Amino acid sequence: MPFIKFCLANRKAGIKILTWIFIISTGLVLATSCKNDIDYVNALSDELNIPRQTGKNFEVQYTDSGRLQVIFKAPLVERYFKGGEEGKYYEFPKGVEIHFFDRNEQLESIVTSRYAKYWEDKNLGVARDSVVGRNVKSGEQINTEELFWDREKQLIYSNVFTKITNEDGVYFGEKGFESDQGFQNYKLIGSRGSVKVKDEEIQ
Repeated sequence: MPFIKFCLANRKAGIKILTWIFIISTGLVLATSCKNDIDYVNALSDELNIPRQTGKNFEVQYTDSGRLQVIFKAPLVERYFKGGEEGKYYEFPKGVEIHFFDRNEQLESIVTSRYAKYWEDKNLGVARDSVVGRNVKSGEQINTEELFWDREKQLIYSNVFTKITNEDGVYFGEKGFESDQGFQNYKLIGSRGSVKVKDEEIQ
């Protein structure tokens, strides 16, 4: 063959060419192998429910048209990639602290919990375990064990027992509540409560 004859006639040049062919071929094999290894590790991580990414002292800001809307903080974040309805999501096993801002970028409300989860594709978050929401302007406070946040609709809601405390009294939503994320306007579901009037309570 012409190439082999060239290599034999030009031994030094032939050795260099063959060496480069070997290096390139080895590189392609290793690159393919590494990609396959990464894909395998990712698939195995998903199957064993191991996060693909983890981070500490997590903080992210959400803006709309350059206007600050939300600051999301957590001591630990884990990112998962799942199939089906779960999709891609973040998990916060050590809890979260979420700051919501009004149109003037003034702090409006704060939500804390001991656990939280956020689905990327759905723009939906859930906070669980000792959930507290507080309007920093009015002092009004919401206590519940589960709270959902719809980022697109800027809506917060719960389907479980909820307590709301303000200067007028204490109110209960037996089946949860709905509210804007600033806790300015809310609706209790299955409500009952007591109202303070001149140091007395009317049930």
